[in-house]
Order: sequence, then structure tokens, then C-alpha cells
Amino acid sequence: MEWHVTDAQSLAIIDSEIDNHAFSPAEYEIVRRVIYSTADFEYKSLIRFSERALQAGAAALAARTTIVVDVPMVQVGIAYEIQNTFANPVYCSMEAVTRPQKEKTRAAWGIETLAKRYPEGIFVVGQAQTALTALVDLIEAEEIRPALIIATPVGFVNVDEAKERLRDSLVPHITIDSRKGNAVVAAAIVDGLVDLAWQAYGQDRNGGS
Repeated sequence: MEWHVTDAQSLAIIDSEIDNHAFSPAEYEIVRRVIYSTADFEYKSLIRFSERALQAGAAALAARTTIVVDVPMVQVGIAYEIQNTFANPVYCSMEAVTRPQKEKTRAAWGIETLAKRYPEGIFVVGQAQTALTALVDLIEAEEIRPALIIATPVGFVNVDEAKERLRDSLVPHITIDSRKGNAVVAAAIVDGLVDLAWQAYGQDRNGGS
């Protein structure tokens, strides 16, 4: 993101209020981005990173891996960062051309269709819990092997079960350990990860151009 004086001041306030923490520097960058986007310090204790989630996600971004999101709000939220760095293709499940499916929501059916097309993609579920369940079903059926899943859907019905199944898989993931979450949180995580990946890989790309 483009940083201004007010951004730096806000992040300094976040740093002072969080004080001590057990996150790695990269994990902390993601956490402070989420808090900056939501003004909700509770996320400090809710964000969960699987082992090597950030490393796997950064490498996949640098490889221009396709990104699949569940709703347009996430797509819009990450578009600027993506377009100005690695320029990964980004597809939204709500815009996928699919045949009608009574048993599934539009988001779930769309993300399932795109997942089969991009089985090793980066998947971002910011709102539709049904989309997360569809992804986990495909992972357990060994039909897809995502590079990373970011899952922050708000939910009251079965969302914890879907997240637990995701954590039991060996797929790198970042989740929220709560009913809380939304598309803004998902976009903040992606934007933070893109900046980290650009710091790690972007110089090589610029040097080779």
C-alpha cells in the first residue's frame, strides 16, 4: 500500500498498544495490517498461521499463481496491490460461469468450479462460509492442492468445523479463530502478504526487467 504520514502514525499507535507479542516479524506485519484495517485489537489473539503459510504464500505470489476469491469486495480490495506488484491473475467465484446448482450457494459452486480449473491456486475466502466448506471438501477428496488458503468468513453455522478441517489438512493456511471476520480482514491479509513477498522477490524481478 502507499504509505502516508497518518498511516505511519496509526501503525505507531498500534505498535505501542500491542507492545509484547510472540509473532515472527512477517506474521506481525500481517496482524498489524488487519488491526489497521479494522481498528479491532482482538485480532491479535485470533489470527492463526499454519506452519510455513507465509513462506508458501509469498513464493506462490512471486510465481504469479492464480488467485481465486469468493466475493467482489475481496477482489476490489486486493486489486491495487496485485496490479502494482506481481500482477497475478485474480478470479472471483461470484463471476464464474456455472450451471445452476440448487444444493449449493453461488459462491460455493463458483469457487468449486474455479478450484478445479486452478487446483494449485491461492484461495481467499473473506465472506462466504459455504465457499470454504466447498474448498475443504475438494482438498479432502484430493482433487485440489492449494498453495495457500486465507479464510476469514464470519459465520455462525459450521464455520468452526470447516476451519478445523482446513487446519487438519496439510495445506498452508491463515484463518481467524473466531466467528469474527469479513472481506476487509481477508483483503488486509493479502495486501500485507503481497508487500512481504515483494520485499523478498520484487528486487529480483525489477533487476531482471
